[in-house]
Amino acid sequence: MKALIENRFGPIAVVLIALAVLFGLAHLTTHITGPAPQAKAAPPRARVAVQSVTAVCPDPARSTISVLTPAARGTGSVTVAEQGGKGKPSVIDRPGPLWQKEVDRSGPVLVTGAGTPAAGLEAAQTTTVTTGGGRGLSGVRCVEPSSSTWLVGPGPAAAHDVRLHLANADSAVATVELAIYAGEGPVVGDHGLALAPGEHRSVRLADLAPSPLVMAVEVRTRTGRVAVAARADLGDGRGVDWLPAAAPPATKVVVPGLPGGGGRRELYVAAPGETDVVVGVKAVTEDGSYALKGRENVEVPAGSVATLDVSTGIGGQAAALVLTAPVPVVAGVVVTGPGEKPDVAFSAGAPPIDLGSSVADNRSGKGRTTRLILTAPDRAARVRVQVVPSKGTAPAPVDADVPAARTRQVKLPKIEGSYGLVITPLPGSGPVYGGRVLEERTEDGPLLSVQPLALGRAWTLVPPMTDSAATVLP
Repeated sequence: MKALIENRFGPIAVVLIALAVLFGLAHLTTHITGPAPQAKAAPPRARVAVQSVTAVCPDPARSTISVLTPAARGTGSVTVAEQGGKGKPSVIDRPGPLWQKEVDRSGPVLVTGAGTPAAGLEAAQTTTVTTGGGRGLSGVRCVEPSSSTWLVGPGPAAAHDVRLHLANADSAVATVELAIYAGEGPVVGDHGLALAPGEHRSVRLADLAPSPLVMAVEVRTRTGRVAVAARADLGDGRGVDWLPAAAPPATKVVVPGLPGGGGRRELYVAAPGETDVVVGVKAVTEDGSYALKGRENVEVPAGSVATLDVSTGIGGQAAALVLTAPVPVVAGVVVTGPGEKPDVAFSAGAPPIDLGSSVADNRSGKGRTTRLILTAPDRAARVRVQVVPSKGTAPAPVDADVPAARTRQVKLPKIEGSYGLVITPLPGSGPVYGGRVLEERTEDGPLLSVQPLALGRAWTLVPPMTDSAATVLP
């Protein structure tokens, strides 16, 4: 019996000893002949063309809706329709040229693209009022439904009316929470409401928080998604415009597209966390990048909003502001034009346009001017700008260089009327930020509106697909 056991397990013991020797030699060899293997870098994400877009124009009463569809070839469709199915939808059956329509209805309008025309689809609503208390040029990029949106601007105590527009374009109920931060700290936290499928709602912020002179608003959803926009009417002819969506809280924030010329520029910074923060402020102008003398920093108490007048620091030049902080912050700028009856416009923290950007509504002629302002805060940038007119042949594209740590106003081709802009960073370009300034001259002074450049909807980045047993194994 003993001999049988020895014969049975003897070969196994030999194999185990041989494996131990081999693994021991491999371990010693690895430590003697070279360093431990480095962790593999994450594979790059793939760039995929967008196939479906829904953008919500929040309230285009007495406005012009502009729709840009750069991807003219292929199959698909683009429709413009009132949310809720009222009225007859407009079908854009000839993608390519800029499409515009005057709209005289309250309530949101949906711009929906499917298939090839969805790639690069942009839409905007623009309103001009030259008389009365609501005098001003107001414009906004029609926004996509999202689970989180930040807005920064004047509070209800500093304006005649600040109104939040919420729209649920999806087929499921959206549960929404609002948080409002002011100079005195948080004034509204987790105010909840629900939006049924297809429902839209206008919320007067003075009913929730009448005291803030300055504010930052966070709109987030627990379930579903909503399209969010806010309109600030300062009253008494002091201007009106829409607040652009601000980049989410980050330790580095770039606020681009600040126009040169007279008037006031005021920075708003919100620290939504639980830590007081000192935020460094730099201006990037046509002359260079520098800290603002006497305004190098702004102190922001936890959960509050602080302001800083940067008018003299910029010196009337086209500019961007770069903010750095040890904890995430949100920022925006209020631009007040010159004259006895100045108009107001708003910019906000924006992302770099690595995958390109488009602006649907641009105008020239008859007292109207469009300015494209680009900033390269780090390395030099190089972009290609294509004008897409509403009529006629498009001019040749323009390549523009932006030196490192500089802001540049791009000279656009001469064209009469309305047109779209497509901005594409070229290979080797550093990060570039930008804004479009729309200006209209009147007898009482210029009207203006600023739209920070947002990431275009032409491409999306998706993680690479790899074979894995994880999908079938417990």
